[in-house]
Amino acid sequence: MNRKLIRTTLAEVKGKVREVRETPPPRERANGHQQRGGSEGGGGHREHREHRAPQPSSAAVQVRKRVPPPLETSAEIFYYKKQIDAHTPMVIVLLDGEEIEGTIEWYDRGALKVNRLDAPNLLVLKRNIKYMYKADERVEKVQNASQAS
Repeated sequence: MNRKLIRTTLAEVKGKVREVRETPPPRERANGHQQRGGSEGGGGHREHREHRAPQPSSAAVQVRKRVPPPLETSAEIFYYKKQIDAHTPMVIVLLDGEEIEGTIEWYDRGALKVNRLDAPNLLVLKRNIKYMYKADERVEKVQNASQAS
């Protein structure tokens, strides 16, 4: 007698599982309509199955979630560092309209230290600053206004 050891492959096993899981084809009823599973008479329990289109695998379709913008862009830090390194004369306008002119020595989260030539140095809280600009820009504005007159 010749006996061989038969080994099934994983693909064959998966194929058999798929065949078992598939729904049987619809059967014809006596009145011409199709029926899926259950008893053919009117009194039995009928099993309702919905056929859905096959869903694409999650690996095939990648849904990209929107990433919120960062809370800190570092633009303020970059601007302060640039002005500090260049010793740029700045004009700081406070909320009450007072102007402070000087160079920024250092900064932190809530304050700026401003060095002034003819007056004492100041520690200015950022919450009191309305806006600031380079002192050179103010000179250009004044010269342009006087030339226009």
